[in-house]
Amino acid sequence: MALFESYDRRINQILPVLEKYGIKSLEEAKEACDTYGVDVAKIVKDIQPICFENACWAYTVGAALAIKKGETKAVDIAATLGEGLQSFCIPGSVADNRQVGIGHGNLASMLLREETKCFAFIAGHESFAAAEGAIGLAMSANRVRKEPLRVILNGLGKDASHIISRINGFTSVETKFDYATSKLEVVKENRFSEGERGKVRCYGADDVREGVAINHLEGVDVSITGNSTNPTRFQHPVAGTYKKECNIMGKRYFSVASGGGTGRTLHPDNMAAGPASYGMTDTMGRMHSDAQFAGSSSVPAHVEMMGLIGMGNNPMVGASVAVAVALEQAS
Repeated sequence: MALFESYDRRINQILPVLEKYGIKSLEEAKEACDTYGVDVAKIVKDIQPICFENACWAYTVGAALAIKKGETKAVDIAATLGEGLQSFCIPGSVADNRQVGIGHGNLASMLLREETKCFAFIAGHESFAAAEGAIGLAMSANRVRKEPLRVILNGLGKDASHIISRINGFTSVETKFDYATSKLEVVKENRFSEGERGKVRCYGADDVREGVAINHLEGVDVSITGNSTNPTRFQHPVAGTYKKECNIMGKRYFSVASGGGTGRTLHPDNMAAGPASYGMTDTMGRMHSDAQFAGSSSVPAHVEMMGLIGMGNNPMVGASVAVAVALEQAS
């Protein structure tokens, strides 16, 4: 029985990557991690329990590469995890074309660097996968950083923000935006747990202008947009507008666009765009992003369809950081 989904379409480019570092098989890669005392599959499944087996093996390969390279710092390990993820991309797929595996490794590495102060999931509470990713970051990144990484969720709707904060133990931050003066006021904060989860700040906005103001309030340095609810009405416009304003201010801002890659879909915003269209959400992501991922921010099967692995892009962010941190601590 095959070890993971689409094994036959993947193994021929995985083995050469392993052999480059003197690893003969997938089983030997797992042994290297076990000897190191790191249960990679458990870490990955703890982030997104519904992920596919190929996600566990992809991170196992990346971890084994980092061990063989003798890397001991999470910043470096995270980038190497990207090599493992990239080896699982099906040749000719959207994920392969966009080098999404490498992109995930580089993003995780960026979140572990001290220069990055605040990371935002834009779409935020509209997707439980954003919460899964945020929890993964909150529980791991700050174990190896000198200055804690601030993590926020920024999405559409104040009630939804409050609900997901309560479910996950985040801090719900209620804001009010003055449209005459463009000033944002924090009205109320409600922290639903102690510890690292409680440090994740979850915002609900009424519209794009308030969403952009929330990013400015927190000084977001890096963000990832999702393609869950209202991608063309909130998250892509927020990221794009914030990027323009950061450019004017001279502030460095790195934008990652999750989702897209399926072309013309049945979503009303994507219809009648022509048979060769990327689809509206995919196109908007291309307009503001420094890096673009492929497939759903949340649904494992959709990312698998794009040729990467069966794990949502948002949880993958948390998993990359969590595995990298575990390896640094084991070293």
